[in-house]
Amino acid sequence: MVDDQRDAIAFLSDPSSYGSGIGSVEHHATHISHVFLAGERAYKLKRAVKYPYLDFSTVELRHDFCEAELALNRRTAPELYLEVRPIVRGVDGKPAWGAGPAGVRINANDTIIDWVVVMRRFDQDLLLSAIAKADVPDRALLFALAAAIASFHEAAPQRVENGRFEAIEETIGENDTCLRACGEAGFPDEKIGWLRDRSSEWLRRVGPLLDRRRLEGKVRRCHGDLHTRNICILDGKPVLFDCLEFSDELASIDVLYDLAFLLMDLAHLGRAEAANLVFNRYLDLTGDDGGLPALPLFIALRAAIRAHVTGSALQQASPDSAGPAEALAYLDEACAVLEPAPPRLVAIGGLSGTGKSTLAAALAPELGARPGARILRSDVIRKRLFGLAPEARLPEAGYSTGTTERVYAALRDGAARALRAGFSAIIDAVALREDERQAFAQVARELNVPFLGLWLEAPTETIAARVDTRRNDASDATREVVEQQSRFDPGKLDWRRIDAGAGATAVLATARRLLRRPVDRRGG
Repeated sequence: MVDDQRDAIAFLSDPSSYGSGIGSVEHHATHISHVFLAGERAYKLKRAVKYPYLDFSTVELRHDFCEAELALNRRTAPELYLEVRPIVRGVDGKPAWGAGPAGVRINANDTIIDWVVVMRRFDQDLLLSAIAKADVPDRALLFALAAAIASFHEAAPQRVENGRFEAIEETIGENDTCLRACGEAGFPDEKIGWLRDRSSEWLRRVGPLLDRRRLEGKVRRCHGDLHTRNICILDGKPVLFDCLEFSDELASIDVLYDLAFLLMDLAHLGRAEAANLVFNRYLDLTGDDGGLPALPLFIALRAAIRAHVTGSALQQASPDSAGPAEALAYLDEACAVLEPAPPRLVAIGGLSGTGKSTLAAALAPELGARPGARILRSDVIRKRLFGLAPEARLPEAGYSTGTTERVYAALRDGAARALRAGFSAIIDAVALREDERQAFAQVARELNVPFLGLWLEAPTETIAARVDTRRNDASDATREVVEQQSRFDPGKLDWRRIDAGAGATAVLATARRLLRRPVDRRGG
């Protein structure tokens, strides 16, 4: 038995409820809430619904969760979340606001019929979902987003008692139940069963890793609902909002499970390159590559959740609901990520300024398991060894022979870690020495994965001019460094040579063509 909310919805749909100057109200509905946009404010009413994972069936529960929503979202979006306000039924029997901005009750005899969270309204074109649908999001914006998520996760309280094997197992079961209940979506029973069984297999495989991560503090009170519709850009900065408030258990999760929702959603919107960029930048900032074996399962769980959430909206005939094709697409994506393409190792070498990082970023979304290859860039790793942000500059001491040896060892170790986890890897390093290049190929031989070495080359003046124009980049190379590199004898070059002076588009086309050739497991 759930509450009847028709009076509250009618009240919130009426422009006169908001005072003078409000000529219209926009009403948007999801499977768990109604949002009313009036003037400069948004009013969020929780639906009186009860699901296996959520209970908003009574006014008391909805009040508790409104207060939780306000407190939790003020962690990341204090500028958006203003107050919790009651809707009451007065002595005349009509709904009215039960409190003004100062929180003073209108009449002590009023009966509270519901509660809303009051938020600052913003232009919906500022949602990351809208930005991503229109075009590929800006690289600087995605870097800032990854940094915001990494900082939020670092500060979030640890929840060592949560994130256990049993919790993931329960999520797999709930997904199965909810998918089967979505009759309007037309989910094939055999596909739902395959997803359940395959997810359970993955969980058994990565279960010990999840327990280790839990004990290491990787399970925290996260956002819990981190997709593109819950991220907006205010004053040029990404803001995370509308976190999962109704279950501390469901939001107390592995940090990579939190990130997985965003990665899945960006790829679903056709922005695989954006998903790969956020994925790599987050790992560059956190160094959390140890959780990679669990990431495909995390992404699959997120896609399955979106499938049944979308399917539930169809059954409720919500005016904002997507069609059955989108619900089915989510289910297909959940299944696909659990059958990843085999991993491979690509190494891209050449003098500074030849475009190694540009090529790596373009190739990575296309290689191996979603969200694509792990990019291991020597410049980024070098900064991390010194505890610096990727774009911070290092003094000359940071480029000693001993430090460079540590950097190249970290490149090899990082590539091996990604490959063992089932992900492709791309090493982005100058690799002027023959033994450095051979050591990269040896990683692939030891793990029996295909290897492709690409050597980018262009006239020294061309690449020196490129280096001159670099700004806010992880590389500290200067024109003088390029000229010094050009005088070094690289020895035997058995990697595939590509003319980097032809432009990024031509270089990418050549690299793609080489990747389609029969695989080389000898490391050449």
